[in-house]
Amino acid sequence: MIFKWFDERLELGKFKDKFLSKTFPAHPTFLLGEIALFSFITLVITGIFLGFIYEPSSKLVSLFGAMVPAAYASVVRIDLLPMGMIIRRIHHWSAMIMIAAILVHLMRVYFTSSYRKPREINWLVGLSLWSIAMGAAFTGYLLPYSNFSVTATSIAYYMSKSVPWIGGWISSLLFAGDFPSSGIVPRFFFMHVMLIPTALIGLISLHMLILVKQKHTEPLSNKNRKEAEGGRRLIGIPIWPEQTVISMSFYFFLLFVVVLIATYIPLNPIEIYGPPSPGTPVMRPDWYFLVVYGFLKLIPGDLSFTVLGGKITPETIGGVIFPSFTILVFALIPFLDRSREPQNYIENPLHRPLTSFGIGGGIFLCMLVIAGYIDVLHITPEKMTVYTIIASLAAWSISYTLLRFYNRKRMGGGHVK
Repeated sequence: MIFKWFDERLELGKFKDKFLSKTFPAHPTFLLGEIALFSFITLVITGIFLGFIYEPSSKLVSLFGAMVPAAYASVVRIDLLPMGMIIRRIHHWSAMIMIAAILVHLMRVYFTSSYRKPREINWLVGLSLWSIAMGAAFTGYLLPYSNFSVTATSIAYYMSKSVPWIGGWISSLLFAGDFPSSGIVPRFFFMHVMLIPTALIGLISLHMLILVKQKHTEPLSNKNRKEAEGGRRLIGIPIWPEQTVISMSFYFFLLFVVVLIATYIPLNPIEIYGPPSPGTPVMRPDWYFLVVYGFLKLIPGDLSFTVLGGKITPETIGGVIFPSFTILVFALIPFLDRSREPQNYIENPLHRPLTSFGIGGGIFLCMLVIAGYIDVLHITPEKMTVYTIIASLAAWSISYTLLRFYNRKRMGGGHVK
C-alpha cells in the first residue's frame, strides 16, 4: 500500500525498471569507488556530531585554569565525551581513507586506460574529486587549532602568499587576512562544512550520473571479445537487490575496520600538541601533503627571481607551480593518450609500455614523500634530489624495457608500438 501510494505520485515503478535493474561491475577493483563513497558518508555522519559541539572561534576561553583558543577547548571537550575521541578519530581516519581510495581508483583507471573516449569527462571529474577532497582535509587541519594545526596551516599561508601578482589577494581571501587572524577559524569552518561538502556532493552525483549513462568498463576476455567488436554485453551484478545487499555489508565491514583502527591508533593528539605557542618543533603533514612538503625540502632556500614584476620564491615553485603542473599533467592524460573509437573494455597494463610512465611517476612521488624526512635521515637536499631523479628514471627505463620485451614475446617477436 505504501509503495503504491508513492508510485501513483512519483512513478517509482519506472525508476525501478530503469535504474535498479542496472548492472554493477563484478570486478573487485570497482570497490575502490565504494570505499571512497562510504568514507564520505561516514565523514558526513561523524561531522554532524562534531559540529554540534565544536566552537569555530579563536577567542581565548578558560580550560582547566588556562586561557586557550575556544576552538581548541571545544575539541578537548569532544575528546572528554563518551565516544567523543573515537568519533573524532573515525572522522580523521575516514578522510585519510577517502583520499587514498580516490587516488588508488585514479591509478586503476590510468593503468587500464579507462580514461579514453568516451570517459574523458569522468576522468576530469574524478581528478576534481580528489583535489577537492584534499581541500577538505586541508581546511579540517586547522579546526582543532592546536600547535600542530596552526604550524601546518602557516606553511600553506606562505605558499598562497607567494603566488606572483595576486598572492596577497588570495591569502587574504582564504585566510581572512594576515595569518593567524581572528577570522581564520570561522572562514575555514565554513569552507570545511558547507562549501567543500557541497562541491563534493555535486561532483559525486555527476560522476555517478555519467557512470550510469556510459556504463562501466570491464576486462576484455575471450567470452566478450565478439561483443567488443560488434555489440556489447555487460558482465556484472544487478543493483537491486544483489548489489545493494553486498554494498551494505561492505559498508558495515569498512566501518568496523575504521572503528577498530580509530580505537587503537591515535591521530592528531591535541592534548600532546597543546594550543598554539612560539618555538614550535618540526611537524610534518599527513601523507597526502608530504609530496609537496618533500618537494619544498629539495628546493634551495635562496632560489628567488622576478618574472614580469612577479617574484618567484621557493614557496612559489614548490607550493604553487609544482602541484599545479602535476594536476595539469594528470588532466591532459586522456587527451594525450586518446583513441578515435569508444573504448569500453579495460586494457591489460602489461600490454602497454605507457604503463612505465605511471611507474616512473609513482616512484618520483614516493621519493618526494621520503624527501619530507631528510632531516631525520640526515641526507642533504642535493643528494636527495639526485636519488629522486635516478630512482625515477631507473623505474621508468627498466619497466619500459621489460614491458616491450614481454610484448614482443607475446606477439611472437612482432613490433610493439
